[in-house]
Amino acid sequence: MVKYYNSMVVFEEIPDEITLAINITNCPCRCKGCHSHFLWDDVGTELTFEELDRLIKENDGITCVCFMGGDSNPYYINELADHIISDHRKDNLKIAWYSGMDEISDKLYAVWAFDYIKIGHYDEKLGGLNKETTNQKLYKVKFDEKLPYKLEDITYKFWRKNNEKCNN
Repeated sequence: MVKYYNSMVVFEEIPDEITLAINITNCPCRCKGCHSHFLWDDVGTELTFEELDRLIKENDGITCVCFMGGDSNPYYINELADHIISDHRKDNLKIAWYSGMDEISDKLYAVWAFDYIKIGHYDEKLGGLNKETTNQKLYKVKFDEKLPYKLEDITYKFWRKNNEKCNN
């Protein structure tokens, strides 16, 4: 079981996707400089399959569901991903998981159930995904003829080119 604090539709967590980000609580990572201390405690609403279905239904137009955390129970995060695959296949929803761990958990029994996986603790000296110095990585999970899956590092999609300027 996992609990979540809140959810919101976001446009920057997964490149080229309209993402329903679900903030999972009881984070064991407790990264120094974390901007989401409120997710450290075991609080919130239980994220059951029914609750997940409700969140998806209430957010028409999303193209991706991203579990923001869940490192205290990666196995259940995988079960939630499987539920989306089985019950929302017609919606063509992509599935993402933001983990604060530095390696993909061996408790995930089906990495291939995800379209995207972010790993890496937050290091305030290195910055988040939008900094070229980051230790964090966002991978696109791709299928390969020789392997069950392979991971394509797409972290660069968060970086602005040096010559890009904001037009105000």
